[in-house]
Amino acid sequence: MRLFTAGQTAAALPYHQLVPAIAVAALELASGKLRAPERQIVPLAGGGVLLCMPATASDIGVTKLVTVHTDNARHGLPVIQGEVVVFDTATGQRLALLDGPTVTARRTAAVTLLGIQTLLPRVPESALIIGTGVQALAHVTALIEFFGIVRFHVAARDFAKTAQFCAALRQRYPQISAVPVDSAMLEHHLPHTDLVIALTTSRMPVIPAHIAASTLAIGVGAFKPDMVEFPAALLHARQIVVDDLEGAHHEAGDLIQARIDWTAVRGLASMLSGDVAVTPVVPVFKTVGQAAWDLAAARVVLAGVR
Repeated sequence: MRLFTAGQTAAALPYHQLVPAIAVAALELASGKLRAPERQIVPLAGGGVLLCMPATASDIGVTKLVTVHTDNARHGLPVIQGEVVVFDTATGQRLALLDGPTVTARRTAAVTLLGIQTLLPRVPESALIIGTGVQALAHVTALIEFFGIVRFHVAARDFAKTAQFCAALRQRYPQISAVPVDSAMLEHHLPHTDLVIALTTSRMPVIPAHIAASTLAIGVGAFKPDMVEFPAALLHARQIVVDDLEGAHHEAGDLIQARIDWTAVRGLASMLSGDVAVTPVVPVFKTVGQAAWDLAAARVVLAGVR
């Protein structure tokens, strides 16, 4: 079994390979060729959770074990910690051990990229990022590498921290513009952007209710029923697409609390296959994560070492 550090895991998952791999996995999951039961969520002391996410296909299987502690920043520790075990389906032989947080960050960003590629009828040139955590950085990196976006606005509750985050982005990527925005002003002074991407664990809506019909809003961070990033008004006004329809029923707090009509919600696979057409008004895209996306990442890693 080959062991991959965080850096090695990241290097083995280029977005130009990861995005199409996730598209394949989404279609396999929808057709039953790939199996991924509902993830197990076990509460931990201190408000953390243990997530166990298995998935199997004809070639390989994976199990991701991660812990999520949203308050870990004050302890100087990562919010997400864990591993992805990759094994051969036919023999059970362990093939690789990947860094769990790195797989999570990159495959989550890759699902966002796939959603943009599928739902936005043009190549995006600008994005508003809501949040300044690990996923925010992963998404900025992904948007730069995959689409070549160079114009960013960033909003978060702490303006000083937001300004520091933007300064760090500009230092890391000198070619980009990263402008801090006071999140309290978004409802009144929303920058014109192609994308609005929320990457928070908020329990109150952080995405403005009134965004342009041509703007794609994506909710990534809220992964529990009590978490909300989308305002109910926006959800009721747009077509809703989710990365994993089954998981969204239990974990998409935005949709659950808004009491949306689930019969009208579409899975990303149905959009990829062409079974459902995108509406003239750009939809909203909600992601909750899926072990199938981890399996897709493992395929990319293994393909690069064979």
